Amino acid sequence: MSARKDRLRGDVPAWLGQARAAAARPPASRREPVLLVTGGPAIGSVEPALAAAMVTAGLPLTRRGTGWTVVGPADASLAAIADWLVDQPLGLRRRGELLPVVDDTGRMLAGIERGVARVLGLRTFAVHLSGRAADGRFWVQQRAFDKATDPGKWDTLMGGQMAAGESIATTLERETAEEAGLAMSQLVGLTRGPDVAIRRPVAEGWMDERIAVFRAVMAEGASPSNRDGEVVRFDCLEEAVLRRRLATGDFTLEATLILGAELEPGAGERG
Repeated sequence: MSARKDRLRGDVPAWLGQARAAAARPPASRREPVLLVTGGPAIGSVEPALAAAMVTAGLPLTRRGTGWTVVGPADASLAAIADWLVDQPLGLRRRGELLPVVDDTGRMLAGIERGVARVLGLRTFAVHLSGRAADGRFWVQQRAFDKATDPGKWDTLMGGQMAAGESIATTLERETAEEAGLAMSQLVGLTRGPDVAIRRPVAEGWMDERIAVFRAVMAEGASPSNRDGEVVRFDCLEEAVLRRRLATGDFTLEATLILGAELEPGAGERG
């Protein structure tokens, strides 16, 4: 692919422009706000028909104004809603992990089963690590083929969800150890790059995610090794190879946005 054909406009490659457009799309169908406190900030959104079915099933949810309010103790009520959703023919998978439920300021209000977060349009938080070898090549991973999302796709060196009660720093350390088998001491020049936001319809409902992006060079002699069974393999790619594979859709949307931004001119100065 020629440089001219690879460009959408200016210095933005077509594939990166398309990924950015895909990350900022409106809902595919009407959704209404979900609240924990009547009149308070929304914590997510839901399709009206599904919310009505939950009310009919006797779940702790009630219609209030133009939205739906969770009734009773937040954690217990959200757990009951999650149990019901997982049992429905919605294609959901129980993950056995709690994600934070936050208000519009990011304050944690409760926790909920990870597998239902996008049905309820909850804001989720993730941490990704873009890792390079000392010679400038990019370390990337192939996701396991039994992953609930993007099975078999290629990703950044590490990417993981922030669990309820965790900080960004804690998630970074935990996921780097679990997914890549690396200690923080093996990451040289660790810096935080620009965050990535994704708001788009997905098969489960609505994705509203904020990704904290970190960059580092792996220490001499260090190499990644998966410990949690969620990675098939790692590879170390020259920039030209990485660009080609990003352009052909080998990578997840998240990785395409993160690595694409890192490949842009001046990315180092912005990070």
